[in-house]
Amino acid sequence: MKRAYEYDFELITGAIPVVLKEEEQTWEAAFETDEKNWEYVKLLWGSNVPGSFAPERVLLAGIQSMYNMGYDVIEAEKLIPEALKARDEEDKITLTRITARVFNLLNNAKPIKGHPYWEYSCYDSFEKYEKNVKFHDYGNKAQEIISNEKDFFDRTYAGWLEQIVGAGGGTAIEGYTSERIKTAFGQINDYVRKPSTYNDDITYEVAFLEALKKNGYSVSSSDIAEEWVALIPSGWSAEDIALKNIMLGIYPPESGYRSNPFIEWIGAQMRGAVCGMVAPANPRLAAQLAFKDGVVSHHNNGVIGEMFNAMMCSMAYAETDMKTIVEKAICMVPKDSEYYSVVKFAIDTCIETGSYEQAWKICENHFKEYNWIHAYPNAAAEVVALYFCENDFDRCINLISMAGQDVDCNAAQIMTLFGIAYGMECIADRWKKPIGDDMMSYVRGYEKTTITEITNLVVDSVKALYKN
Repeated sequence: MKRAYEYDFELITGAIPVVLKEEEQTWEAAFETDEKNWEYVKLLWGSNVPGSFAPERVLLAGIQSMYNMGYDVIEAEKLIPEALKARDEEDKITLTRITARVFNLLNNAKPIKGHPYWEYSCYDSFEKYEKNVKFHDYGNKAQEIISNEKDFFDRTYAGWLEQIVGAGGGTAIEGYTSERIKTAFGQINDYVRKPSTYNDDITYEVAFLEALKKNGYSVSSSDIAEEWVALIPSGWSAEDIALKNIMLGIYPPESGYRSNPFIEWIGAQMRGAVCGMVAPANPRLAAQLAFKDGVVSHHNNGVIGEMFNAMMCSMAYAETDMKTIVEKAICMVPKDSEYYSVVKFAIDTCIETGSYEQAWKICENHFKEYNWIHAYPNAAAEVVALYFCENDFDRCINLISMAGQDVDCNAAQIMTLFGIAYGMECIADRWKKPIGDDMMSYVRGYEKTTITEITNLVVDSVKALYKN
């Protein structure tokens, strides 16, 4: 094997000196790099969501998120006015310095004594999680589902289509409150604009499928992480930091929590459905796969969010009642986790009020200290919508849309349940026709693909794995 120094020695000894003309020198490239870096720093302190144009300040929200997790962020909060002023004034030097300082303060933030976050257990391994729950067992149901190849394909295809429908509809309205959505659009019962299949949720699900295809159910978090950097050109918030960490050789689980204030945001929760699709009627396996995927970019409750959605999608192959699915999924969340307190609060509120409007109003107010991209208010929205949807696709997509928050992520995940449980019959043409079968994405190698191709990737992988 040739050593590294030998490659380098050959390069240097073979190099012939040349004299560049002034216009051939490349110093100006530094200015181009600087401009790209500056645009990124500005985005951290003020941007608009690509699909809905909702305003966001992601690093400010990261400070908020660290407080939610029980850390003292006072010193970072003191820098917010100066940072916003520097951004408004295009003060590159000041804002870049402050940004680095904020990340440093967050990385070294101290726990707040007595903060309620520390009353709950931390689930940093699947083994610990499994010891504290009892997974619902469907026996040989999985084998029965997979052996009926056409039915498995049809239900999985419907799941993907309805996930894309939910994402396409929700992308246009994410990042706004219930009241603002109602004022602007009235009741959401159709697309507010022509939908697109571009969506970051599906991006990470495709990368997961590639890792699964190559490694089977023994797929590791590191396998998934390498598919991320191979296939995904860019990310946002938690995923952006994870991608940068992985490229620096920082692999899971450290890639998920190192210098990452967004570890309990929705980024893992938004991609749980695929783990349920590849583990039909097997919520334990779905949860295990979701844990492996989740720790690439998230930690603790952020990962539990992905497991929660994965278990619901898995159960949809064996159950048809949405209220039952969500109730059983809540029972498979450890009772000493903060995530359990969130979903339990949501379903208890549903039971106590008996009204979607009242239940969501209470939940929306209860979780107002959490950013709209955090896992918690979105998990509550899922629970409330599923509880009151009466197993009706149109009603469910209306309810989850009217809840606001990170609508595309929530709608994509829970509408998948309808496709899996009921197939294509449950969805009206007004939702299906604008999507068709074509799927555009920014995943390398999948820039232009089809829902059929993605479905085959799931079905073929699962069939092969169950044969082995």
